Amino acid sequence: MELRELYQKSSELLGKEIVLDGWIRNHRKQKNIGFIDFFDGTCFKSIQLVYDDENPDFEKIQSLHVGAAIETNGVLVANNDKVEINVKNIKVMGDCPEDYPLQPKRHSIEFLREIGYLRPRTRLFQAVFRIRSIASMAIHEYFQENGYLYVHTPLLTANDAEGAGNTFTVTSLDPTSDKFDYADDFFGKPTSLAVTGQLEGESFAMAFNKIYTFGPTFRAEHSVTPTHAAEFWMIEPEIAFCNLDQLMDIEEDFLKSIIQKIVDRAQDELIFLEGYTKLNLRERMLALVSSEIKRITHKEAIKLLRESGKDFKFEPKYGEDLAKEHEKYLTEEYFNAPVFIYDWPKDIKAFYMYQNDDGETVGAVDLLVPNAGELMGGSERETDYDKLAKRMDELGISKDSMYWYLNLRKFGACTHSGFGMGFERLLIYVTGVSNIRDVIPYPRTYGALEF
Repeated sequence: MELRELYQKSSELLGKEIVLDGWIRNHRKQKNIGFIDFFDGTCFKSIQLVYDDENPDFEKIQSLHVGAAIETNGVLVANNDKVEINVKNIKVMGDCPEDYPLQPKRHSIEFLREIGYLRPRTRLFQAVFRIRSIASMAIHEYFQENGYLYVHTPLLTANDAEGAGNTFTVTSLDPTSDKFDYADDFFGKPTSLAVTGQLEGESFAMAFNKIYTFGPTFRAEHSVTPTHAAEFWMIEPEIAFCNLDQLMDIEEDFLKSIIQKIVDRAQDELIFLEGYTKLNLRERMLALVSSEIKRITHKEAIKLLRESGKDFKFEPKYGEDLAKEHEKYLTEEYFNAPVFIYDWPKDIKAFYMYQNDDGETVGAVDLLVPNAGELMGGSERETDYDKLAKRMDELGISKDSMYWYLNLRKFGACTHSGFGMGFERLLIYVTGVSNIRDVIPYPRTYGALEF
């Protein structure tokens, strides 16, 4: 039987003999009795196995090591408001040596990163990666229930959609060779790992109306901050016949739906993480779900910041990006709520965004959330062929290699919009675990590729 099933049917199983397969997380031994903290990974909860010196295998059971894989046979009994197993016998399926790194004490998160192949066995990462799974399923459910097509966009690409560089080169040749020539390479041209699936997603939105991508993306930024990783997951829907206002409606509905499902389905995990992080995770998530998300333009945001009387480290300036301290003030002091900031300066946003009539701004929107900052970013896409071509020329983006993207503006173009959300950024907010390395099963960061 699995622990998941045992807890679902615990009242029916009281007094019955149970067989469980799993691992020993902790083993407390006393002179005449012993207690084993047992888990099997099928749910966040563990269960206590109890044995005493009346058991004929008492000494054998007392010799069991932390980390060992076992099969236990015993009777399920009630102990106050919990249940536990009175052990009849235990069979060792796979022993564990005394130098097993995960001995029963609180290990630092830095130490656990050094044993990435073992850290999923700890309570912290059992909670984090269960929530990752729950959130992932909630995302798919939202889009499927709302009529979106799931598209697997390519991981190998010849374009850098953001125009920012920092891509990983992919080649079948020896890049150190004096005779290295892309013409001889597998694809016959420079190729990189994709930083986004958005552009290809747009082509499918022009055929299926509403689509989404949800997969790994890659960026070769030489950064070691807590929010940077070289491999991370992105959620990117694209919606035809959708303008910027409608996009904000969708973003709000999407985020609130996902957050509510996580709260509903991950109570045990969130309760543990609240104890670990000392943050009121469920309270702040439910506050987001019930909040009215404000909407202001970038110019209005800068005006509010400049008139706030706050002594910011970075001066808020028209035409420039917002700093973290600006986002924090707007979401946690001025509005005390999430905020959509839209109509951003053209010069600090991507080439494909809809160019507003003022010639200075684009129909872009960022969602800022209390305790998280920017969580989502999107835009209405430029549909005018000539405007898009001119913008690409201004930024030095090849129209020849991107001919197909431009052609989408010629062949039945319509108003369309989309947004992107970094999955790990959502998980940092939900779990309260502040480093991206700790919400990805096997993080790939600058200078680190051990596991």
